[in-house]
Amino acid sequence: MMELSVNGHSAYCYTGGKPFNAAQPTVVFIHGVLNDHSVWGLQTRYLAHHGWNVLAVDLPGHCRSSGEAPASVEEAAGFVAGLLDAAGVPRAALVGHSWGSLIALETAARLKARISHLVLVGTAFPMKVSQALLDASLNEPMKAIELINVLSRSTLAPVPSSLGPGTWVHGASLALNRRVLASNPKVNVFHRGFKACDTYANGEAAMAQVACPVLFVLGAQDQMTPPKAAQGLIATARKAGKAVQVVSLDAGHHQMTEAPEETLFAIRDFLKT
Repeated sequence: MMELSVNGHSAYCYTGGKPFNAAQPTVVFIHGVLNDHSVWGLQTRYLAHHGWNVLAVDLPGHCRSSGEAPASVEEAAGFVAGLLDAAGVPRAALVGHSWGSLIALETAARLKARISHLVLVGTAFPMKVSQALLDASLNEPMKAIELINVLSRSTLAPVPSSLGPGTWVHGASLALNRRVLASNPKVNVFHRGFKACDTYANGEAAMAQVACPVLFVLGAQDQMTPPKAAQGLIATARKAGKAVQVVSLDAGHHQMTEAPEETLFAIRDFLKT
């Protein structure tokens, strides 16, 4: 692990069990709402042991990272740019899931040639959140956590799961969501993250500014960000002449745990390009 100072606050990064090596290329993993670095467990450990520096971050105000929790995609993108500066990384690949995919997209648009690859997992634009779910995340967060964990899964018992056969992925995700929410007693990071997704309006403009190849990793059974909700971004990327790959997985919204190896292989193979 690494702890970096970003904007005067401590930022936690999981490095996949390997020390940071400036001679190697770097990939930054960005989690979604009510998640942390741990959702990328399989993917980060593999890449860290196969020639990549891995920085799987806890966003500010989440779990092991201090500072104010981002209230917008743009704020979070500024944090990721600062993270690269703090780590002394001149160029990196970005991988983001859900809210993290929008953060990765906005960061890539800002940093242009400084980003080598962009991977958007479970993405959509616009990433609208229903008013009922926004209200529940604020007023009844435990009930909302149960709801999103049903909506995010195509099955409650994927085999094999990312932590090995027999892992209760649904229960582990519930526990993680509750832990992330409790990690910040000052701010409801559940509602704040959902609001950031819902209000982000720069997706297509950002995609037009991206200067690297783009991979979309979509869940065919995703109810949170259905594949059709990514088609506008895909079309914008192709119209702008970018190298675009689209991978469809037999999974719901949490591709990293429902289809862990397939998600890893898609990212691994894309990073070779």
